[in-house]
Amino acid sequence: MLGHLGLNVPDLIAAKNYYDDLMPLVGFEPFFDAADEFAYKPADNRPGTYLFFYPAKSAEPYSPDRTGLQHLAFMVRRRALVDRVHHHVVSLRGNVLHTPQHFPQYPGHYYATFWSDPFGIKLEAVCHHDRD
Repeated sequence: MLGHLGLNVPDLIAAKNYYDDLMPLVGFEPFFDAADEFAYKPADNRPGTYLFFYPAKSAEPYSPDRTGLQHLAFMVRRRALVDRVHHHVVSLRGNVLHTPQHFPQYPGHYYATFWSDPFGIKLEAVCHHDRD
């Protein structure tokens, strides 16, 4: 299991505002907040990977096509939660890449939605169960 991931973002305040609303929907809660970084951890003391955010030192925009992070996938327990995340993104007029759907090209039950955060970072909410 990964201990934590760190993401650089061009606007730390805007990122905090965006992710403070998103992360509870995908099962995370605030871990800490400082002037130069903030982080989330799995909610309710569940084991899992923590996610840290740092200010980017370069103005170069994110691209999933370059070497490095391609996208982040958040596993949720029910398909309805995938739909809920999608509705949240749509309510913010976010950039939806794939609406909630089953992806038969992936093994097992793979129900997911994909979108970009305000900085272009590709995100996914996925449920690996056929249940609501």
